[in-house]
Amino acid sequence: MTKTNMSRRGVLKSGAVAGAGLAVPTIFTAQSAAAYTNEPTGSSVTLGFNVPQTGPYADEGADELRAYQLAVEHLNGTGADNGMLETFSSKALQGNGILGKKVEYVTGDTQTKSDAARASARSMIEKDGAVMITGGSSSGVAVAVQALCQEAGVIFMAGLTHSNDTTGKDKKANGFRHFFNSYMSGAALAPILANNYGTDRKAYHLTADYNWGYTTEEAVKTSTEAMGWETVAAVRTPLTQTDFSSYIAPVLQSGADVLVLNHYGGNMVNSLTNAVQFGLRDKLVNNKNFEIVVPLYSRLMAKGAGANVKGIYGSTNWHWSLQDEGSQAFVRSFGTKYGFPRRARPRTPATFRPCFMLMLFSAPVRSTHVLLLKLWKTLSSTAWATVRPCIAGRTTSASKTCWL
Repeated sequence: MTKTNMSRRGVLKSGAVAGAGLAVPTIFTAQSAAAYTNEPTGSSVTLGFNVPQTGPYADEGADELRAYQLAVEHLNGTGADNGMLETFSSKALQGNGILGKKVEYVTGDTQTKSDAARASARSMIEKDGAVMITGGSSSGVAVAVQALCQEAGVIFMAGLTHSNDTTGKDKKANGFRHFFNSYMSGAALAPILANNYGTDRKAYHLTADYNWGYTTEEAVKTSTEAMGWETVAAVRTPLTQTDFSSYIAPVLQSGADVLVLNHYGGNMVNSLTNAVQFGLRDKLVNNKNFEIVVPLYSRLMAKGAGANVKGIYGSTNWHWSLQDEGSQAFVRSFGTKYGFPRRARPRTPATFRPCFMLMLFSAPVRSTHVLLLKLWKTLSSTAWATVRPCIAGRTTSASKTCWL
């Protein structure tokens, strides 16, 4: 279905969505004659990459941006290879941009703050003419930017967002996600924890005080309590916290024999380091070895935590060693452009650094590359306005989450 040749049913569907107030542009009222907000009329199309370039999740943001830039090269056919494009069954994307328009991009810094992320996204939409905003490493940011994009009438493709709420209670018709959610982590971890630690455990949660932390805590509590664990306490910690010593000390007096760190990025590295410094992993409580669980982590976090992360269970979105064709194509392409990861000894000092070997292991890297290509693969064959009603009702019965 093309933008100029929509069926009557398609028109009615789109009209129903707009009539319900799901995707009517309000920021760009002057452009109401266009088919959609910031519809490109020249030879290029602009995308907005909104990632944390400063703040506690800056490492994840740097990897997201690398992957986005690589994806743009593949879309435009200017890279050393075509990367994952070669593995797609559809050949709608042929390295000549999007619908023949060269892909350009602008970037913003979310700072892992909702207000800053919204301001950055708004600027890219209003000043730079971005037709899509994507990126981010915080669910609070994702929810905030998604709402703005809904108001503006542009697509939002979330980056790293693990909260159920992003496409649950806070879902928007213009919002898409690729990342798994807290419910999935809790459900996947429960049987692993039961098999390795038993079903008679007392858990103490330290939780990042924002959207993602809340839903992750809830998901892990629900899944572990269902198998017999008891939650003795759940304490919120500020996202800006760097020293968690004052939060770790009470754990020792709580009677808990498991500490669940619902922290991400630098927060998790710091809280885990403090927990190990307090000797938690060496203690025997309730006649059991004290254990630590990290529901969501990345390889960047593992690198930051070093030996402290050994033997700790958690979940992650992707791993570079997967043998599917798309993963391997991405690994090769990313390594060619950035010089890491390397399986053999690197030949240059820059790629020799261990951190370079671990960068790709972070879930945002390949995932943001995939989401950009997948989204535009969809949009290359149909007007985006007709995509929204198609996905509006797609949910999973377990997580009540809308999926792309």
